[in-house]
Amino acid sequence: MKESFLVHGGTRLQGAVKVTGAKNSVLKLMSAALLAPGRTTLTNCPEIADVPYMAEVLRGLGCDVELDGDTVRIDTPEVVEYDADFDAVRQFRASVAVLGPLTARRHRARVALPGGDAIGSRPLDMHQSGLEKMGAATRIEHGCVVAEAESMHGAKIKLDFPSVGATENILTAAVLAEGTTVLDNAAREPEIVDLCNFLNEMGAKVEGGGSNTITVEGVERLTPVEHEVVGDRIVAGTWAYAAAITQGDITVGGIDPAHLHLVLGKLKLAGAQVETYPTGFRVVQNSKPTAVDYQTLPFPGFPTDLQPLAIALCAVSEGMSVITENIFESRFRFVDEMMRLGVDASIDGHHVVIRGGRQLSSAPVWSSDIRAGAGLVLVGLVADGVTEVHDVYHIDRGYPGFEEQLNALGAKVERVQR
Repeated sequence: MKESFLVHGGTRLQGAVKVTGAKNSVLKLMSAALLAPGRTTLTNCPEIADVPYMAEVLRGLGCDVELDGDTVRIDTPEVVEYDADFDAVRQFRASVAVLGPLTARRHRARVALPGGDAIGSRPLDMHQSGLEKMGAATRIEHGCVVAEAESMHGAKIKLDFPSVGATENILTAAVLAEGTTVLDNAAREPEIVDLCNFLNEMGAKVEGGGSNTITVEGVERLTPVEHEVVGDRIVAGTWAYAAAITQGDITVGGIDPAHLHLVLGKLKLAGAQVETYPTGFRVVQNSKPTAVDYQTLPFPGFPTDLQPLAIALCAVSEGMSVITENIFESRFRFVDEMMRLGVDASIDGHHVVIRGGRQLSSAPVWSSDIRAGAGLVLVGLVADGVTEVHDVYHIDRGYPGFEEQLNALGAKVERVQR
């Protein structure tokens, strides 16, 4: 039985929500727990489907993992396994984050090429190149990425693109390597900063997290710690856009608004009133939004994960918008589903042109990834009639209790089985 959402249109969202820890951080922190024998405790964890998926990956590597609400406890043995099998890994992309820690701890790793959202190619060439410069030999073999090394040493590494995943795997390999690693053109996302802070709490020597250049001085051993996961800026941004799309009023807590500086700035350009606080913000949209152009870029640019939400807002805005996708070549595949709801859109390569202001109408639509699914739900909230959004397991991978939170804000969203 597959589950769907029945989304009733004509809703103005109003109220307050609090986001939990970031999906794009907790999974990488769980992987990094492999670096330190003993018990690692992570708090403020989101209760999303990918967390138990990652727990299964870690159990397959010899860890004991306990999931207790928003707390994850990981007991890592002195000797971890090195083979992350296909059945555990195939369900989500973040599983590849075990590659760096396993290469650091065992000098050997075999990780099945991961699955995840259908948003475009995400090759591992930069991950492999970074590990090779630190002394590992890597190859793709029988559907797995394999890394092997006699020893690991520091190196100067420059990424062709500030890849989040490559930055994470190089960091987690470098913390136990002998000598100094300098990583240039590193990713700067808040989740990278969270990982750097976590590693330093464990006894690593990492400097420059959040900048273009990260320096790592290798140490012999790390110790487990308790760590609170950074708030999820993508979920927070989704609620910000939900307020603007429905001409609503939503206060969002549990997030540093500095992590969404450009995102909130775009909402101001669209006509929203935005107030920020030390641990949150409020978005109020009292009139029809104004069209705004977007282009996705690595942090601190506009996040590709919020691009479907931006398209949803443009669909109900007055005027024409151009959205440019610079990160994933297949991220526009969901636009056809939005067009089923009456969105006036045309795709030209990595650009999509939205002519907003049309009345939208309900239709059955299918989620292709986490953020596209959330965008379709929000469009359904302002369409006539009842929109059925299929394949909501994608949404469950990124949004804990999505329909419950929407309903608490005044929506009418039902989860049904078909």
